[in-house]
Amino acid sequence: MTTYIVVADAARARIFTRDAQNLAEKESLVHAEGRMHEGDLITDSSGADVHESRSSSSRSSSEGGTALKHENELFAKEVTQCLYNARVNNSMEKLILVAPPKFLGLLRDKLDAPTQKLVTHTLSKDLSKASLKDIQEAVSELR
Repeated sequence: MTTYIVVADAARARIFTRDAQNLAEKESLVHAEGRMHEGDLITDSSGADVHESRSSSSRSSSEGGTALKHENELFAKEVTQCLYNARVNNSMEKLILVAPPKFLGLLRDKLDAPTQKLVTHTLSKDLSKASLKDIQEAVSELR
């Protein structure tokens, strides 16, 4: 019985498989835009540098983090597409999601209903940069 374990944050997702007690990293996805600051993701319509514009502070505050939120949603969709593919290929029987609270919510929202039914556990914790040993310890009791 193969369990997929997704350990992710807004910029990186590591997808592991677990058969019995053996945890193996199957895939790693990187989304560099997830680590960028809001101001680096947006430009004004004339293409001017943010620092050249006198209205940059009001423009940045009016954006309200929407560019970064959009990038996070795009990455969550990319991760859940991988999980969808694993499900339809019958290679995933159970799913465990490990991510910081906000990104965990995005992952849940982007999963299709049949894949959501495979989620057995969620862990609201950022382990995306953790060692394989630390990840294995964190999920060892989750079956």
